[in-house]
Amino acid sequence: MKKLRGMAVSPGISIGKALVYVKEAPEIPRRKIGEGEVKGEISRFHQALDEAKAELQEICQKARENIGEEEAAIFEAHIMMLEDPTLIEAVEKRIRSGLNAEAAVKEAVEEISARFEAMESEYFRERAADVRDVGDRVIRKLLGLQTSLLKLPKETIVVARDLMPSDTAQMDRQSVLGFATELGGKTSHTAILARALKIPAVVGISNLLESVSTGETIIVDGNEGLVVVEPDEATLRRYVEAKREYEEYQKMLMALKELPAETPDGRRVELAANVGNVDEVDDAVEAGAEGIGLLRTEFLYLNRETPPTEEEQYKAYRTIVERMKAPVIIRTLDVGGDKPLPYIRMPEEANPFLGWRAIRLCLDEPELFKTQLRAILRASAHGKVRVMFPMVADIDEVREAKKLLREAMDELREEGVKFDENLEVGIMVETPAAAVMADVLAGEVDFFSIGTNDLTQYTMAADRTNNKVARIYNHLHPSVLRLIRMVVDAAHSKGRWVGVCGEMAGDPQAIPILLGLDIDELSMAPQSILEAKHIIRSIEYKEAKRLAEKALAAATLEEVLKLTSEALKALKKKPIK
Repeated sequence: MKKLRGMAVSPGISIGKALVYVKEAPEIPRRKIGEGEVKGEISRFHQALDEAKAELQEICQKARENIGEEEAAIFEAHIMMLEDPTLIEAVEKRIRSGLNAEAAVKEAVEEISARFEAMESEYFRERAADVRDVGDRVIRKLLGLQTSLLKLPKETIVVARDLMPSDTAQMDRQSVLGFATELGGKTSHTAILARALKIPAVVGISNLLESVSTGETIIVDGNEGLVVVEPDEATLRRYVEAKREYEEYQKMLMALKELPAETPDGRRVELAANVGNVDEVDDAVEAGAEGIGLLRTEFLYLNRETPPTEEEQYKAYRTIVERMKAPVIIRTLDVGGDKPLPYIRMPEEANPFLGWRAIRLCLDEPELFKTQLRAILRASAHGKVRVMFPMVADIDEVREAKKLLREAMDELREEGVKFDENLEVGIMVETPAAAVMADVLAGEVDFFSIGTNDLTQYTMAADRTNNKVARIYNHLHPSVLRLIRMVVDAAHSKGRWVGVCGEMAGDPQAIPILLGLDIDELSMAPQSILEAKHIIRSIEYKEAKRLAEKALAAATLEEVLKLTSEALKALKKKPIK
């Protein structure tokens, strides 16, 4: 029996037979071509592009029908890569210099993917896999090779070094029980698609392929980030029982959907959803979310050559507001050097996470910003909308943003366009500067939403994508908890409410602490809402207060984790009611 540790990216437990999937790289011919062959090779290249595009359009449609709109967008992005002049020109240039089409595509793809891999952002490093997937598809078309994944036997757990998005999307959902890969992270497409398909997955497992053979019994524990190879009888029995309990627990949680998130002694907390596009709203409604606590608007701006128009944005926001039929907090554009936009001249930055991004970028691009503000205001005529500014570090940023908001309001009034005249304005507290100045900032806004991912990163000076410092990047560190307490106290003293919209909001271990810190709203991934509700309905508010005080008094992260782990074990044993 072997136990392999990785990163849990899709919850659940699966037990089945391993299928080690090694996608053989095609042998790519490399030859010098004469001047008279150039035209023909370029024509072959464009024919392969067209065939690859047609195939991706079919995969995209299947993904849209069988998985969801967000997952289909992965393949829309692949189609855009095939149309990207940067790739096309790079290949054609190599062909004109005397290289055959297959080798020209390979060289160009390696050069472009290497650029992505050199970026600091995990999101963009993961995109290198997309470039290679697209390049591999074109090369296989040039060579006349098959591009679809093999048919899988029933009850299979796919084990691979990495899985390309197209591999994952084409798998038979009825056959695949789980995924385990050597590469990948929480933002990899394997992780995104596994969560969408509700298939347990663990990624980032060192030496996985050396440790597993096809046909071996394997357990994927997507809750703990563990893979067990050839388990002994006792371990297998324990996991069969754990799988049954987990699935039973998930079914029982559905009984809470219509019930309030309220402690037995009457403390009420609002549970909202984090949403990244129009189609995720249905997941929020299905989970019983009381609103959208964070609508990420970047989906409208990325993977395109021009900025979205006011009308495009208005239609998307209006659709979301009308589908949700509950309050929606729209976060204004939050991009920077880690997510560059082709229609904005982005500077080269040594550390884009500390650079020109979010509210800083928007204030320097007032036309782009005001277009978004006008669209948000127009959507506010169709339901309860709040606007929220990200990455605030200084009160002047808030005042300037509000000035542009007032200008947008004045313009719409003059045009006779309806909007909510009492639109609530909030900020994300993501920087220690904003946390420390919360008492001052509370005088400028209606609410705070604490973005614990960045607040933790900046407080601990630990890059959340760097495994070397993962031991200190934890939102339950006493220093982070003390900043949260500071923000809540400052806000409540001015009659403002406070939410949390980072990953901490949906962390079962953190929820009792946040409850005890008097957080008013928790916004999380839709799939976390029912469990969060169970935890809140299982703990006395006075007990949560005691737990929070102990955590605030702790000297180390280990002390806090011991407290929260013991508390959570006790809560999970309580019946769902």
